[in-house]
Amino acid sequence: MTTPGPEPCGDVRQRAADNLAAVRHRMAEACRAAGRPGDAVTLIAVTKYVSAEAARLIVEAGCRDLAESRPQQLWERSPLLADLGPRWHLVGHLQRNKVRRTLPVVSLVHTVDSRRLVEAIDRESQAAGIMAEILVEVNLADDPGRSGVPVADIADVIAAATAARHLRLRGLMGMAGHPDAPAADARRDFARLRELRDRLAADLPADALRELSMGMSGDFAEAILEGSTMVRIGSALSQGLH
Repeated sequence: MTTPGPEPCGDVRQRAADNLAAVRHRMAEACRAAGRPGDAVTLIAVTKYVSAEAARLIVEAGCRDLAESRPQQLWERSPLLADLGPRWHLVGHLQRNKVRRTLPVVSLVHTVDSRRLVEAIDRESQAAGIMAEILVEVNLADDPGRSGVPVADIADVIAAATAARHLRLRGLMGMAGHPDAPAADARRDFARLRELRDRLAADLPADALRELSMGMSGDFAEAILEGSTMVRIGSALSQGLH
């Protein structure tokens, strides 16, 4: 059993609430501009740059979905916040030798990037008696130095995921090709991911590719305009927290 840390001061708690309210307001504006319902997009707080205490404040302010980039940090953080019952997401690379320990604590893996990783998740899910939920990450930049499946190889990984018996494919994940590029470029990348999803979905069960995880602190409005259903927000929520 973990021992709670010192009670955070009121201004830090208020900062967490204000940050969350500001992000939700911008999300609602983007949804209105896109003609989408306000609840069409899930906000996922990426907590890799803040303490466990700050992550707790974000959950207490009303954000139920948290994400980490490193499996080890996910393993360490999840017991500390178990009393709050957040849903954990993994948004960084998952090595096959870390699958077994990661699956029991994560609700969704966003970064499946190979047939071999699909097979490892399927195998470990069967052994654990669970049904893992995954997204396939797409390399929108077609840059071999970046993570994700090249667009040319995506059909093979999707086929492996849909054939697996112990995991559920829920959608695709992607990042804008160049984080510092103009908003129009980011939006173009997100449109490519949506169009790719639509082409792939035509041959799959109706719910297989429902989710599109795209958009971060600097470009989530553009992602929502292009159909994102999950945005991964770090700095916009952690500003002023430690």
